[in-house]
Amino acid sequence: MTYAIKTYNLTKVFDGKEVVSDVNLRVKKGEIYGFLGPNGAGKTTVIKLLTNLYKPTAGEIEILDEKLTNQSYEILKRIGNLIEHPVFYENLTGRENLKLHCEYMGYHNKDDIDEVLSMVSLKGIDKKKVKNFSVGMKQRLAIARAIITKPEILILDEPINGLDPVGIKELRDLFKMLSKEYGITMLISSHILSQIEQIADTIGVIRNGKLIKEVTIEDIKQKNTQYIELVSKDYKKATFIMDNKLGLTNFKVIDNKIRIYDSRLTQNQISKVLISEDIEIESISKKHGSLEDYFLSLIDKEGKYA
Repeated sequence: MTYAIKTYNLTKVFDGKEVVSDVNLRVKKGEIYGFLGPNGAGKTTVIKLLTNLYKPTAGEIEILDEKLTNQSYEILKRIGNLIEHPVFYENLTGRENLKLHCEYMGYHNKDDIDEVLSMVSLKGIDKKKVKNFSVGMKQRLAIARAIITKPEILILDEPINGLDPVGIKELRDLFKMLSKEYGITMLISSHILSQIEQIADTIGVIRNGKLIKEVTIEDIKQKNTQYIELVSKDYKKATFIMDNKLGLTNFKVIDNKIRIYDSRLTQNQISKVLISEDIEIESISKKHGSLEDYFLSLIDKEGKYA
């Protein structure tokens, strides 16, 4: 297996407190790696360690088969990143900001500026200064800046912050295209699990500074529980009937939805009895557990989500 990023017992201590503990990250070349965890879990700290903004207290980082050191200037040129809130020269236009970035990165093909502005749906904003950009536009410009030098690795910390649903879909499609057509390796942190589920090949879950799981999305889909989801305004009465007349006990109520994990009865058998009891069913269908379900169950095993 060829890896773009590997860490060995990566540890970072701030003011005597270990905020990242013995993290052994494995990101395969060409894949999209979703980096997940509750707020304060250590995601951004790990990302800053990978990009040499922080120095490890202990452990090592290997990027593209080379150990990361204080002199790893050439390796860092092969990485594009977006970390926390992007900062620009506010009185310059987006194009001028990208041009400056290319100059200090030693990247001389400035014809690519039009291409990346088009990729992130910012074409035609040549005269607009960045100080007049919306939060979403700044986020798009930050991604354009991260990809303009054609990096081999993209490290993105909450890249879809501030975007509307259309913008999120556009960037989701862009990330998939960059991975498949250009072979760019991506590590993306996000708290929007449904979006990571649609693009990631592998996820890593961090909690309290410790990497508690690395697993492929395919494995999650194969292992995830299948259940029947029933939607009804009469869900309280429905659960009473399921418990007392159908003998079903393995179910969970979420809002007005009932998730039935007991496989002894079919959808038709359940709905037939409920309808006979004058319970109105809005919908009933088979479902598979989502990444969110898996993530929350994993966090619960390690201790309550916080």
